[in-house]
Amino acid sequence: MSSSRVLLPPGPGEAVAGAGPGRRAAVVGVVGARGGAGTSTLAALTAARLARRTSTVLVDLDCRGGGLDVTVGVEDVDGARWPELAGARGDVPGEDVLALLPRWGGCAVLSADRDGSDPGPGLVTDVLHALTGVVGAIVLDLPRGGASAGAAVLGACDVVVVVARRDLRSVAGTLAVRPRLAAAGASAGLVVLGRGPGGLSVAELSAAVDLPVLWAGGTTRRLARAAERGVLPSRGTAVRAARAVAAQVEASCLLG
Repeated sequence: MSSSRVLLPPGPGEAVAGAGPGRRAAVVGVVGARGGAGTSTLAALTAARLARRTSTVLVDLDCRGGGLDVTVGVEDVDGARWPELAGARGDVPGEDVLALLPRWGGCAVLSADRDGSDPGPGLVTDVLHALTGVVGAIVLDLPRGGASAGAAVLGACDVVVVVARRDLRSVAGTLAVRPRLAAAGASAGLVVLGRGPGGLSVAELSAAVDLPVLWAGGTTRRLARAAERGVLPSRGTAVRAARAVAAQVEASCLLG
């Protein structure tokens, strides 16, 4: 299936490659309609793509997911995770926070730790506020449930990408998260990965959850194989989806 045009609004500020007066990072939230949809993979691949153009941070807010640093293979790299930033409250210098984070190629990573503790809305808000002034883009891996860390930042997202499969579980999961998106005033749309085993079409999925389709693609065999090996795919549906989302973020949010 060919991809559709990504429908992203302009951000509330102009995001650029570095910090500057009045500048603000583009913030992209990624949330799964259900478990196993490929959410963390899409968030990581989108961040890696954006990092080619601008300073980017990949942020783990799905704190019960085992750590996004494991997903991208930097779990043994020195650097701060959420627990080490517990004292970063108030008006924190963004450059100091950024310098503490481990790197994954051209991207900084702020991961949860293995204990699964929620950093809490106050810490998340203060740290992300600091980072938005010193980087060009932030990609958030959001939890599906109502964890306070994720709920605290939905309103700051320029767009929230809901990652779905063509099945009834994704319909139910998207409908469950829709009230939180609406309450936060978040602009949201679907990235649909994989084929529909029961014949549910992309158009039917979109109509059922009342969200526009940002991108839709076919098989996810490479995604499944990569997940089994503990690596990110270098080709395939998820890579094309990330490329499409990142391209529209670059265009809509004026990344330098």
